[in-house]
Amino acid sequence: MIATPPACSSLLPDEWLKGVPSADVEHDGATVGDWIKFGDAQTGQLDKANDHYVSGVGIVQRCEARDAAAVKKARPKFLGIF
Repeated sequence: MIATPPACSSLLPDEWLKGVPSADVEHDGATVGDWIKFGDAQTGQLDKANDHYVSGVGIVQRCEARDAAAVKKARPKFLGIF
């Protein structure tokens, strides 16, 4: 029997499907300082979202490479040499 590894997408954290929430504006944006804090916090959230994407692509690429190597290794060789 041949065991099939799970799909590469199963390696991604489930919570990433929820996305990264936007930052909150404090005090309804009553002061310039509130907006500065929001802009800084929003940039942090964008950094998280970008990291999820880059990490996800890397995980899937490594998974696909692993699977391709396993298939190549498992193929029978013709006359033991090809």
